[in-house]
Amino acid sequence: MDVANYQTALIVGAGEGVSASLARLFAREGLRVALAARRIEKLSALCSETGARAFACNAADADEVERLFGSVEREIAAPDLVVYNASARARGAFVDLVPADVAQAIAVSAFGGFLVAQQAVRRMLPGRHGAILFTGASASVKGYPQSAPFAMGKFALRGLAQSMARELSPLGIHVAHFVIDGSIRSAARAEAADRPDSMLDPDAIALSYWNVLQQPRSAWSWELELRPWVEKF
Repeated sequence: MDVANYQTALIVGAGEGVSASLARLFAREGLRVALAARRIEKLSALCSETGARAFACNAADADEVERLFGSVEREIAAPDLVVYNASARARGAFVDLVPADVAQAIAVSAFGGFLVAQQAVRRMLPGRHGAILFTGASASVKGYPQSAPFAMGKFALRGLAQSMARELSPLGIHVAHFVIDGSIRSAARAEAADRPDSMLDPDAIALSYWNVLQQPRSAWSWELELRPWVEKF
C-alpha cells in the first residue's frame, strides 16, 4: 500500500488546543514543525517543548502569507503538510452585525484558507506529493442563530476543501476537511464529573488527523466528522 511520508508540517492559526496537540504529535513522529500565528509570543512554550519554529502571519493578508511560505522554505523546508486552523467569529443578532466585522470573520475563516492552500499547492504540485488539512466546526454544516458570519466562513471553507480535493487528489495531493462537532476540552474548560468524555479531547482530534494522513491513496478521505459519543447530531 502506498502511504505518504511527510517531512515538514506548517500549522497556520497555531495556539493552544488542537494545533498544539498536532504540533506535539507531528514532532513525536519526526516531522519538522513550523507554527504561524498573528502573535507568536504565545507560542514560545510550545516551541520549546516541540522544537517548532514560530512565524508571525496574518492569514487573511496575501502578501503576509506569501512571505510566510518563503520564510518557512528558507529556514526549514517547503512544507509538504499544511494545516489551516485559523478562524474568526462575529456574534450577534443578524440585524445588528457590523459589515466590517463580518467581512473580517469570513476573511480569516475562509479566504485565509484559500491563500494558505494556494501557496502550499504551488510547492506541492511539482513533486505530486503533499497534504492540506482544514479544521472545520459544527458551523461547517449547521448555521446557528446569531452566528451567521461563522457559518458563512466555515461553509465556504468546506466548499473550498471539497473543490480542492476533487481537483488535486488525482495529482497526488491529499486534501481533507474535519468537522469538529462539539466543544473541545481545555485547561480552562472541562466536562462535568458526571459527564466523562462529553467533550472532544484535542489529543484525540490530532490522532484522527494523523490517521487520515496515513491512509493509502487507494482509500483517501476528503472529510471526517468528529464528535463526542454523547453529542447529538
